[in-house]
Amino acid sequence: MTTHSLPARTDTPAEAPAEKPPRGGTRRLMRPRAGRQHHAGPLAYVLLAVMAVLSIFPLYWTMVAASTDNTRVSQTPPPFLPGPNLFSNLARAWDEAAMGKAMINSLIVAGVIALSTVMFATLAGFAFAKLRFKGRNALLMLVIGTMLVPPQLGVVPLFMMMSELGWSQQLPAVIFPTLVSAVGVFFMRQYLSEALPDELVEAGRVDGAHSLRIFWSIVLPVARPAMAVLFMITFVHAWNDFFWPFVVLDMTNPTVPVALTQLSAGYVRDQSLIMAGALLGTLPLLLMFIVFGRQIVSGIMAGAVKG
Repeated sequence: MTTHSLPARTDTPAEAPAEKPPRGGTRRLMRPRAGRQHHAGPLAYVLLAVMAVLSIFPLYWTMVAASTDNTRVSQTPPPFLPGPNLFSNLARAWDEAAMGKAMINSLIVAGVIALSTVMFATLAGFAFAKLRFKGRNALLMLVIGTMLVPPQLGVVPLFMMMSELGWSQQLPAVIFPTLVSAVGVFFMRQYLSEALPDELVEAGRVDGAHSLRIFWSIVLPVARPAMAVLFMITFVHAWNDFFWPFVVLDMTNPTVPVALTQLSAGYVRDQSLIMAGALLGTLPLLLMFIVFGRQIVSGIMAGAVKG
């Protein structure tokens, strides 16, 4: 009896057909898209134009009111085109409010306050962000807590202190109480916590640099964009500050906001004259933004790229 051996059965499944690669190949799918530019749509341009008009309109209206007379400003509807009296009203406001001396005083006050705030806030921000010492968190919370106290509560004791020092009616009485601000310290601390790597500080320690050397050679270059922003904000705030200079100064040695109160004195207020004085007080700030605005924006963008 003959036996026939059957071939061994192989249940090997058929190979699935290979999937076709997507059109363009895998290299096209894996191509980085970091350099892709996004173009704004028409709606974005419309919104930007509306915001620009709303931002510029107060300044434009100030110029229009300063270029007309008081009767024309009070009419209904008010004028929307500049008048012929701009330079004459500016000259009157300059003479009646002693704007020359007021601008010099405001420049001294705002410049000193801005420089001192930037330097002290950067030092304190570096200490709170990168240095390790006992009570650091408690001191930081104390600094933040001072922002919750209304400044009007300290007017009376502060005025008494300035009188005891003999600084009443003088510019040091305006400068020294605001040489540094808690907002500036907190702002610089937050910026340095993110923008300054710990490795840079440790590398300076390894090279034998002390804290002041690290601050001068490492911290200041990194903090330059934030320092520029803080300087501008502090300068504008000090230039426009009215309450404390009005309390501690008199009309013989005023800052710009205090000097502008002379234009509103009298039984009938000349609105065109007041607007002319306000325009004079705004021009230095506009000039500073025009001159240094590009450097500040480029510094902010450089800091953002580094971070």
